[in-house]
Amino acid sequence: MNWTKQYPGWTMFGAMVGLLIFLWGLAIPLSLAPEPIGPAANEFAAGARITVLLTLISGTSGIVLGVLAGIGKLSKFMPVRWICDFYVWIIRGTPLLLQIMFVWLVVPTIMPEGVVLSDFACAAIALALNVGAYNTECVRAGILAVPHGQVEAARALGLSPMRTFLDIVLPQSLRVALPALANNLASLVKDSSLAYAISVVELTMSGYRVQAESYQPIPVFMTTAVIYLILTTAFTTLTAALEARLEVGQKR
Repeated sequence: MNWTKQYPGWTMFGAMVGLLIFLWGLAIPLSLAPEPIGPAANEFAAGARITVLLTLISGTSGIVLGVLAGIGKLSKFMPVRWICDFYVWIIRGTPLLLQIMFVWLVVPTIMPEGVVLSDFACAAIALALNVGAYNTECVRAGILAVPHGQVEAARALGLSPMRTFLDIVLPQSLRVALPALANNLASLVKDSSLAYAISVVELTMSGYRVQAESYQPIPVFMTTAVIYLILTTAFTTLTAALEARLEVGQKR
């Protein structure tokens, strides 16, 4: 029996509760491990929590950016299309690490006086911009996948173009785009590891610190990899349950 498809609601609940328990109880089993893992258990646990927080903030922002830019790429107003195309072209054509460094070095210099961006905020902005560009193409493809006949039927019933888009096109397009958006979110969990380059103390940076102190890279990086695997599994389980809940890919 596929529990995710049979009980998507319970699966989502279980994945969220399991993730919370894992994040806040991770230090307990790690503390029982031999050196260098045991003494650094709290550091690994704190790094995992920062990784999840960074993923959630940048992932949510990236979905909003993707929806707006996806709509913009289909706009009849040419300057809007050019801006959205340029945004996607720049982000998809340059390495994520360079984007993180660019935001970290440039964005704080153009902020109003008195506004200070932390390293975490710079990483979240860069990751959101990056995943937002990939989400843009997912949303655009989802919008194009909605049969045009449904739009014509809605207009024939007297719905305005705005109501047609919000009530008919957008919900269906997001449903079609959900698997790709979920895949981008799972990838974001791992991509967040590049935030170590600007001194964000997430999971990878925590591992580097422990490795630098202990000179035992193999157990440290194996532990880090297992934690990433568990986090990614939790996110993919959650999104798979959401797809089952919305009956994505199933004929009605």
